[in-house]
Amino acid sequence: MKRFAAAGALAAFFVLAFTGSGFSWDKDHVVKYPEGYRGWAHVKSMVIEEGHPLHNAFGGIHHIYANKKALEGLEKNSYADGAVFVFDLLEASKNENAITEGSRKVLGVMEKKRARFASTGGWGFEAFKGDTTERVVKDPKADCFACHEPQKSTDFIFSKYRK
Repeated sequence: MKRFAAAGALAAFFVLAFTGSGFSWDKDHVVKYPEGYRGWAHVKSMVIEEGHPLHNAFGGIHHIYANKKALEGLEKNSYADGAVFVFDLLEASKNENAITEGSRKVLGVMEKKRARFASTGGWGFEAFKGDTTERVVKDPKADCFACHEPQKSTDFIFSKYRK
C-alpha cells in the first residue's frame, strides 16, 4: 500500500511541476542540443535589420549550419532522417561602418525524423536560449512549423544549396 501511495505522490508531483510551470511535456517534442555543430558545414549567413517584418523575433546575424545528412539533402532537395540544421542567431552591432556579432540570442534546431515528427512535416523543432541548453519552444507546430509550412515544396527548408 505504501508503494502505491509513493507512486501516486510522485505522479502528482510531476503533473503539478510540469503543468504549473507552463511546460508542455510531449515525448515527440524532444530535439537534442546539437553538440559540435560549429564543425558542420556552414550553409549561409544573413542579417535581419530593423524594418524587416521578422526583426522583432529574429533581428540580428544568422548563421545556418547543416550536418552531413542535411548538406546531402540540400544538394538533392530531399532530406533523410537524421538531417539536422542549426540556426545560430546573434545580436548585431553596428559600429565604424561594420556589422559585428554580439551575444547569442537563440540557437534553433531542426531535426528530420519522419515518423516521430509527422505532425510537423517530419521535422522536429527546438530553440535554446542564449548560450544555455534552456528550451524555449512550447508548441513546435505554432512556434516554428507555421512559418516553415509554406516551404512544403522544399521539404519545409528555407535555405538553398549554393555551390
